[in-house]
Amino acid sequence: MRFDWRATTGPALATLVATASIFADRNVVAIPNPAALYVCIVALAASLSGTASGLISAAVTVLASALFLLDQSAAPGATLPTQLHLILLAVTAGGTAVITGLLRRRMVNALRWERERHATAARLSAALDQIDIGVVLLDADTRAEFINRAFRNYFFLPDEKADSKPPFIALMYHGRDTGAYELPEDELGHFIAERTKMMRAGDQTPININLKDGQVLRFSCTALPDGGRMLSYTPVTDLVRHTDDPTDTGYYLSLRGSGQRPLINHLRAAE
Repeated sequence: MRFDWRATTGPALATLVATASIFADRNVVAIPNPAALYVCIVALAASLSGTASGLISAAVTVLASALFLLDQSAAPGATLPTQLHLILLAVTAGGTAVITGLLRRRMVNALRWERERHATAARLSAALDQIDIGVVLLDADTRAEFINRAFRNYFFLPDEKADSKPPFIALMYHGRDTGAYELPEDELGHFIAERTKMMRAGDQTPININLKDGQVLRFSCTALPDGGRMLSYTPVTDLVRHTDDPTDTGYYLSLRGSGQRPLINHLRAAE
């Protein structure tokens, strides 16, 4: 238990209320036993500093109630009710301190875990912004929850639009509208439809995407357990060069690990 203002507030408030009630009852006007108020003070103490502070406050309130009822217990037949009153107060105040303290500990642990989770997410986000692989995380509704810096640079995506959680189809149309893809205009619609279909199906088959500026990105989709998708755009320009010798087709196919047609088209273009 740390002795700071949180730890001392409950016991100090219980002592103050007890002193004031006893003084007023004996010197000013008769007042009822403030047992209910004591229980509230115990709950406040435990919520501020935990079970230890609550139990100290509970002990103060039981002692204060014993002093408060001292004169009443002097009357014939009043001893047993007074003792029962003090026992019930002790049980109630102690139980309140323990339960409230446990709830406080659970809340504090949950808040600490949440802060650590956010700190980890922030570090991961910062790390993903340093790599040259474009990364997009989609939720189950295919809206972008995270878009790293590389993707924004490849497709000239403004931060305002990236941070607005756009749907995947909006990202594809943005690439079309900015002329990012090295495709004839009449093929863009089919290209976007196919990419969207693959994403929704969770198809992990990698494909190469040619950009207008000469870069080649290898697109890959990974289905996540929560129904979302992780999209990666890996730069492979050095592996798929337009000046490569067509006789090296087998070598590059082994690197690509997929069908021949896309790479053959690149090699034919080199010819």
